[in-house]
Parts: sequence; C-alpha cells; structure tokens
Amino acid sequence: MIPGPEGRAHVVFPGFPRVPHHRPNRLQVRRYPRIPAAASASSRQSVCGTCKMADGGGGAAAASAAPTPPPPEGRGSRAGWTQRLRAALAGAGVSLWVVAGLGLLYALRAPLRLCENLAAVTAFLNSLTPKFYVALTGTSSLISGLIFIFEWWYFRKYGTSFIEQVSISHLRPLIGGTENNVPEPGSPSGGREADTNRQNLSECKVWRNPLNLFRGAEYRRYTWVTGKEPLTYYDMNLSAQDHQTFFTCDTDSLRPSDTVMQKAWRERNPPARIKAAYQALELNNDCATAYVLLAEEEATTIVDAEKLFKQALRAGETIYRRSQQHQHQSPQHEAQLRRDTNVLVYIKRRLAMCARKLGRIREAVKIMRDLMKEFPPLSMLNIHENLLESLLELQAYADVQAVLAKYDDISLPKSAAICYTAALLKTRTVSDRFSPETASRRGLSTAEINAVEAIHRAVEFNPHVPKYLLEMKSLILPPEHILKRGDSEAVAYAFFHLQHWKRIEGALNLLQCTWEGTFRMIPYPLEKGHLFYPYPSCTETADRELLPTFHHVSVYPKKELPFFIHFTAGLCSSTAMLALLTHQFPEIMGVFAKAVSMVSRTCLEYL
Repeated sequence: MIPGPEGRAHVVFPGFPRVPHHRPNRLQVRRYPRIPAAASASSRQSVCGTCKMADGGGGAAAASAAPTPPPPEGRGSRAGWTQRLRAALAGAGVSLWVVAGLGLLYALRAPLRLCENLAAVTAFLNSLTPKFYVALTGTSSLISGLIFIFEWWYFRKYGTSFIEQVSISHLRPLIGGTENNVPEPGSPSGGREADTNRQNLSECKVWRNPLNLFRGAEYRRYTWVTGKEPLTYYDMNLSAQDHQTFFTCDTDSLRPSDTVMQKAWRERNPPARIKAAYQALELNNDCATAYVLLAEEEATTIVDAEKLFKQALRAGETIYRRSQQHQHQSPQHEAQLRRDTNVLVYIKRRLAMCARKLGRIREAVKIMRDLMKEFPPLSMLNIHENLLESLLELQAYADVQAVLAKYDDISLPKSAAICYTAALLKTRTVSDRFSPETASRRGLSTAEINAVEAIHRAVEFNPHVPKYLLEMKSLILPPEHILKRGDSEAVAYAFFHLQHWKRIEGALNLLQCTWEGTFRMIPYPLEKGHLFYPYPSCTETADRELLPTFHHVSVYPKKELPFFIHFTAGLCSSTAMLALLTHQFPEIMGVFAKAVSMVSRTCLEYL
C-alpha cells in the first residue's frame, strides 16, 4: 500500500489479502435482511432509491438505552422473578435437555442392564469380519457425500444451507427456541422494525434500464443464434407493467384502437401482441402505440425499427398537439395529455437510440438534448445516461463533464453510469503516465490521488462493475430492468461503457491496480458506509430474478460456506478414509475397533 496524505485514498496493488466478508445471521431466515434498529429514521437522508448517505443514528439507540422503572414489590415482583426464570430456562433449553438425558441414563443404568447389554454388543462387534466394516464405512461415505453434494447445490442456488433452514423452521420451535426481543405490534421497537423493513424494500427498488435493447432486433436475434433466452419472465412482466403505465389511460375506452392496444400490452405471447397491433392499425392508421409495439418486437433490424418509430413519431405528434388543445377541459383530458406526452418522449428517445446504434451520434445527441430541454420534469427517465454514453463515444469529454456537474449532485439519484464516468474522466488525466512501480517509489501526485478517490467512490457504489470492465467475468446482454448497486446494473453499465474505458490508454490498468483497495476503507461489518449508505444485502435475490439462469450472479459481500457444508465434507472424507484403511489393513483396523469397544465398556462400568 502506498502512503498518501492523511485523509486521502491509498492505492493497493495486486496481492491483496482476502477481503473480510459479512457473516450472515444464522438465527433468522428472511428474504430481506434487517437493518440495525439503532439507526434512526431521521439519520437516513435519502439520496436515491438505492443510494443513501451514511449517517450515524442515535435517537433510537438512546431511547432503547433509557433506564426502565423497577417493578413494584409484592405480587408483581414475584411475577417478574418467575418470568425471568422462565426466560432463563428457555434460553438454556438445549443444555437442560442434555443434562436431563445424562442424569436419566445414569439413574437407570442398573434396571436397563447397560453393562450386560454393552458386553453383548462388544461380543457382537468382535465377531464381525473386516468386510462388514468396509461396507459400513463405504456406505456412510456414500450417504454423506450425497448430502454434501445436495447441500452445495442448494447453497449455490438459494444462498443458504438446507439443513440449517429446516432446523430453524421446524426443529428449533420443538426444543423451546424462540426469537429474542420480539416487539409488540404497538410498541416503539415494533414501529422501528417496520420502518427498517420498508427501508429494505426501498433499497431493492428496480429501475428501468435507460439503455435497454430492442426485443426484436437484438434480444430475439440473440435467442436465434444461441438458443438462450436473455430475458427472464420477471423482467418482461415488469416491462409489461411499465407499458401499461406509460401508454394507457382511463379514456382509452373511447377509442377502439386504444382499447385494442390496452389488451395488447397485457398479452404474454409476442405473436398475440403483434397481431393486436395490426388490428389497432386497421381501426386507426395513426395509432402511435401500435407502431411502437411493432418497432420494439416485430422489427428484426435497427433500420426497420427506426422506420416504424418515425411513423409512430408523426402519429404521436399529431395526437399530442390535439391533446394540448383540450387539456384544461376535464381531468380525463389531462390524463390523456400525460399519456400522449409519455408516448412522444418514448418515441423520440428510441429514435435517438436508433441513430446512436446506426452511427449517427451527433443526431442522437441533439435529440437527447432537445428532449431534456423540452420535458425537464421527465428526468426520472434518466435520459442523461443515454446522453453521457453518446458523448463518450464522440470523445466530447468537456460536454460529459458539464452533464456530470448537473446530475452528479448529492440530492439526485446516483447510478453506476454517473459514478464510473466521473472516475473515468479523472483517470483520463493521469492514466497514460501511471506506473505502479513509479508510484511505489515517489508516491501519488494530487491528480493521481483524485483519480484513485474517484475509483474508490465508484467501486463502493457498485462493487460488481470492475470484474466486467477488467474482463474477469463474461458479459451478457443487459436486462430491461436493473437494480442499482447490483449485478444487473453492473452488466448494463459494462456492456455499453467497456469500449470507452478501453479507448483511454492506461485507464483499465489504473482501475486494476486500485479497485480492491476500496474494501479496506469500508467499515466491517457492512453496517456503515464510507461515502454512501451501507451496501444493501438484498441485491442478490432481485438480481437472480432479473438475470438469466445461465449467468453466474455476482454477490457482494461474498457469503461464507455454511457450517453443514464443512461438516458433511469432513464426514464424507473421514468415512472414506476409514473405508480405505479398513480395506487395506483389515487386521490393524479390527484391533482398533476392539480397543474402542473395550474403552467404552470400561467407561460405562466405571460410571
């Protein structure tokens, strides 16, 4: 590690020690892990749906630490003592069961004739041949090996241990285990737990991918070539909900073509949607949403999609001007204007993306800039991310910096595109002259420290991106929806921006030398962040639903193997070794088995 000025980032070169991983709570099985209740709601200042500033909470902790009044004397004190005794007995339930079992066994050793029965068992074991021991240990090794394989598969697929989950769900209640500190529904702690659960859900909010591909011209062609489905059902279902939100309104029943399209957006089968779009065009040749559907799903090339979007644009502009004239007549007309605005913005944005894919980048930039000026309230569509990618392709780095200055603000949602583009611009100023050996001798300059800090900031926001930029993991087609700070966002960013990092000489080299140093700056465990809100632990579940099954989902922090995987692996190995030794040295193992039985008998006779 290279020392730098105090308070600055440090560079860590290859050969890093293993990054400490957060150990999951083994007493709770929840879809979304809890956030510590000590963090008060007022201290969690929202920066975006998935990114929040790290701030210390103290209000709830102070409230929970307040002294409780002593119980009244008399009957109330006796009742409190009884409750404390019951709580202590419940907490030590397993130990009491073990002690009671051993005591009962010792008390009944004479009536049960334990010594005689043990002598009979010893005589039976002495009469067994080595072949029996080989079969016994071999069978045990096979069974434990099958359990180990199943445990490993279950952990890789669901991220938890099957034996552990069954034990917690079914066995723990039977032996008296209960959840500690279960709050009452109306208690303050119960309210705080509800707040943290809602916070977990907001952290795992799914966003529309601003650079999503065309289904017919790109996703479907990938399926034709590879035979794999790049989109999951969950992802396509979210897109269907988006289409119904953007392209429908309450007045659709007044126009037959819009009524048909309202049904088309709900269709699950692509041929049925395309057929419905043609039916809508037969009813109304100026149905803009029908052209949109055909451009998205039927067109097999970007050129064909652009032609259909141009037809949609002509129809959409006509409908939009008509809606503007009647917007103040009734609430229904206002809703219709909002719908027509969404349709028009969507069409222009997709036309800009078509121009970008066909090499007309300046035309695409102009369309995007005009959209951002004409419809500033629709910044939630993240059109600026499309603009950033196009400007990077033009190598207009000054314009990129101007866009970042407007959108890389503390009060606006962050994204991997914003954080990593800011890091790329700072890296560009020093990457061509950067050398790890030279930096180790002379230290880092101010510009290099700024670049390293920007990389650390980006990696803390989304730690999955560097492996794709450095080509340590293979890329797939990005999904239509992404989870910010998750693997899906990393795939979407790297798919479009890897070429921009490669274009700048030395940028990937500097990233490779410094990105893992970020994890030294993040507090462990991940209950606090360094520059952002703590990394949410619920990203893995959402990413597995957004990304196809043939993709290996990146998980951060990396989960440790459960205890039962280690246990079954050790059991399988030890029994296999015993089977091999018994087969190779039957006499020695027979003497060993007799010695073990004699020791057991002596111990019981002594008791």
